[in-house]
Amino acid sequence: QPVRLGNYFGVRVDTGVQDGGEIPMYYDSMIAKLIVHGVDRLDAIAKMREALNGFVIRGISSNIPFQAALLAHPKFVSGDFNTGFIAENYAHGFKAEDVPHEDPHFMLALAAFVRRKSRERAAGISGQLPGYAVNAGSDYVVVTLGEEGTNAYTPVHVDEFVGQTGSARVRLGASSYEISSDSRLNDVCITGTVNGAPFTAQIERGTPKNPLALRLQHNGTRIDVLVISPRMAELHALMPFKAPPDMSRYVLSPMPGLLVDVAVQVGQKVLAGERVAVIEAMKMENVLFAAADGVVGKVLANKGESLTVDQPIVEFA
Repeated sequence: QPVRLGNYFGVRVDTGVQDGGEIPMYYDSMIAKLIVHGVDRLDAIAKMREALNGFVIRGISSNIPFQAALLAHPKFVSGDFNTGFIAENYAHGFKAEDVPHEDPHFMLALAAFVRRKSRERAAGISGQLPGYAVNAGSDYVVVTLGEEGTNAYTPVHVDEFVGQTGSARVRLGASSYEISSDSRLNDVCITGTVNGAPFTAQIERGTPKNPLALRLQHNGTRIDVLVISPRMAELHALMPFKAPPDMSRYVLSPMPGLLVDVAVQVGQKVLAGERVAVIEAMKMENVLFAAADGVVGKVLANKGESLTVDQPIVEFA
């Protein structure tokens, strides 16, 4: 039967998994199917986008960000797509961080709203020492964390906060957002209204690279941010960037799967384009090739081993 999602009817989720169930690597890794029905294509797309915003899947990676981005792509919306759509439009792969949001200021406003809500709760704790009590404040800076230290700093003002209704006004330059949400601070899925329109988004506290950051997801876009005071933002901008380890010498597994063959051995000279390994996943064999000439320094995985995403298989000297 169709289920109701917020103000939407005609949304159904079919699932074949349950608590304790095992999803093997040898078959299609589908864990749920989303079906929507609308009066026309645009209505159905809108329902599906809102439904995807409410899917919370943790512990494994999923294709939800890609599906959400696909639903927002102008060619898909217009119906101008074919079997070569992904190869034509995502030839270099997909990253949720690279998906543009139709209203990027909303993402920043939501982060500031959640931070103000958290500060208000902290300010209400009894027994605080005089002179050291938490001041919720109204002025913040949202730091959008980019790759290689390319961060963006956006001043934000949050006022008219009403704790009983969970509402506030957030201003970013000329943009203004009236946000209201009764979701709890520890909820991953945040629902509410922005300027009177309903929204569903996801917020995680802490990321693999920064335990103080917030990770926001909405309509296929994912960003990592810090919401800090203006003075802290000044100091943060002075922090040196710590480069991640260089993984260019490694052949990494692009997907979970079974390593069915390692075609090289230690000391072997390998030319660009030569076969290095074969991974079996989803009933298909996926061949990994060398990206450049080199000499094999170490073989880090054995034939028959189950691999995870980005697990090193071969290291070149």
